[in-house]
Amino acid sequence: MKDYKISLAGDIGSGKSTIGQILSEKYSLEKVSIGNILRDMAKEYGMDVNEFNAYMETHPEIDNILDTKLKEYECKSGRFLFDSRMAWHFVPSSFSVYVGVSPHIAAKRIIDAGRSSEIYKNIDEAINGIKSRRQSEILRYSNLYSVDIQDMKNYDLVIDTDDKTPTEVANIICSEFEKWLNK
Repeated sequence: MKDYKISLAGDIGSGKSTIGQILSEKYSLEKVSIGNILRDMAKEYGMDVNEFNAYMETHPEIDNILDTKLKEYECKSGRFLFDSRMAWHFVPSSFSVYVGVSPHIAAKRIIDAGRSSEIYKNIDEAINGIKSRRQSEILRYSNLYSVDIQDMKNYDLVIDTDDKTPTEVANIICSEFEKWLNK
């Protein structure tokens, strides 16, 4: 069995978790979801995701803990899928994918998902929450690692998910991943 790694980054609400699940099942990958870990940590701290992201701006030790775990995967043998904004950076041997989505569609998807750590009253509130969280992430990763997570040159593949189902996006990723593996 060949070892390989796929990193899946992208906009909040772009479908990373669902797409990651599809890819994990297709390629028998162990899924490592930083988003799930962060949501769990936010609950432990008694915060929602946006509050926790703001808290992390002044507590870099939390990012350091998470990122140290990611770095360890660069040397691990196995088949992994990383649902993480920074896996492309910390696991550079991975096939790195960025999935994008427009703010309105992202907000609707998050509201429809009904996550207990991301509760919004309406689309506008969700858009503002997503924007705030994204700005926090951009600031943290720039300050901690001098990287721009918005620079699409960081990724092997960039896909807009606005008009695609998670299965369609996963199929595109699979096709491009197969080409990447054969290079």
